[in-house]
Amino acid sequence: MDAVTLRYGRDFDLAYSDIGAERYLRTGELLTDGDLDDMRRSDAVLFGAIGDPRVAPGILEKGILLRMRTSMDQYVNLRPVRSWHPYVPLKRETDFDIRFLRENTEDFYMGAGGRFGGSRGGMSSLSVDRSLYSLRMELRAEGCEDEFAYEIGLLSRKGVERFADFAFRYAASRGEEGITLVDKANVIEMYGMQREVFAEKSEEYGMRLNFMYADAMAMAMVSRPETFGTVAVPNLFGDVLTDLGAQLQGGLGLGASGNICPGGVSMFEPIHGSAPDIAGKGIANPIGAVLALSMLLENLGFAEEAEAVGSAVRACLSEGSVTPDLGGTLSTAAAGKRMGELVLTRR
Repeated sequence: MDAVTLRYGRDFDLAYSDIGAERYLRTGELLTDGDLDDMRRSDAVLFGAIGDPRVAPGILEKGILLRMRTSMDQYVNLRPVRSWHPYVPLKRETDFDIRFLRENTEDFYMGAGGRFGGSRGGMSSLSVDRSLYSLRMELRAEGCEDEFAYEIGLLSRKGVERFADFAFRYAASRGEEGITLVDKANVIEMYGMQREVFAEKSEEYGMRLNFMYADAMAMAMVSRPETFGTVAVPNLFGDVLTDLGAQLQGGLGLGASGNICPGGVSMFEPIHGSAPDIAGKGIANPIGAVLALSMLLENLGFAEEAEAVGSAVRACLSEGSVTPDLGGTLSTAAAGKRMGELVLTRR
């Protein structure tokens, strides 16, 4: 960011927020209303990695990330999957540039789940669905005291329509003639409505629509990634497939994403967690975070600056100025410094 400022004379006003595990352990606060107000007054948010073994799984993710995405209506998660040679692990060398658009606020990531039965006695989320309560009563009447866990997935027509609109417009902006929609409509009924909406939008935009099941998509990403462009995918499967994509491009350390609210405040972040096993060692790969910055700049309309950052990353990868996870010897700070130098000098 400093290098971009020096080269292009931009005056970015950076405000830092203490959001994460350390504050939660210290104060019990996750994402406060004040935090959200500060973000809404900003043009964009650049978020660091999150996760801590001292905090139970799900607390930070739901209380910070999911709340941020839903409260700020960041309903599209954009995750590029590019062939960063020579780090692509595929046996054959192929160039690919897949843009995953993951619906970011619905599906199975709404926190509408719980457990009932067994020694727990009650239901932890009774208000979600009365039929679950009826099921529990029937099972108890039959002498069954087993314990059950459930998660409710929901898609709204409005949510699917706006997601489809974004997907087709995004593909058109890239000069593509269509998109691929990934789901499991053969076994999960709600994805049938999603297919109907996307088919309607396909006709509206005059663009091609291809359907893929999530398991078939996982296989195709390994065997023919170069055949995909813009890919729309619901929340849960998007989480899984884009991590596969990150590994295809060279590892989680190269993955970046944008949580997009069209017309509002978007948030950009590396896709990896906080890697507590290497924390403090100075060997974490900074490229995912730097690519997230490039996406942020592009989203704000600074196309030239975004390309300068992306070009610096490509140059570092080409010359081997990388951290140990990619076979290099540079520390986190040294790799970041090298990318900054390239932003300033590369033409």
